[in-house]
Amino acid sequence: MENLELIGSNKTPTVHFNASTGILSLAGRSIPENSIEFYKPLLAWIEEYKSSQVEQTTLQIKLEYFNTSSSKCLLDLFKKLEAIGGKSTVEWFYENDDEDMLEAGEDYEAIVHVPFKMIGVENLQD
Repeated sequence: MENLELIGSNKTPTVHFNASTGILSLAGRSIPENSIEFYKPLLAWIEEYKSSQVEQTTLQIKLEYFNTSSSKCLLDLFKKLEAIGGKSTVEWFYENDDEDMLEAGEDYEAIVHVPFKMIGVENLQD
């Protein structure tokens, strides 16, 4: 299975979905003009990955900001991860002083049945 690599912009996150390691990463900002169109290939990739997944799948979220339409798409990603089953986890990175991002991660954790690990960092760019 091919990896999914998308270079981020000032409106879209960088995407690194690695089928062989099971590490799926989103980093940057998620404020695309059309969130559904941006996230459609990511959701399709996870659907295909489900048939050849590795033992441990980790979705790393390192977003400094996301808009309302992206929040629904993120939930869809988490639900796809939940459907994979097995050893799936979400690593939710947030800057230590960003209470809103921490709360957003906790809100998602309360909705889906996938373990979340909240990881506070000094700077998401590091």
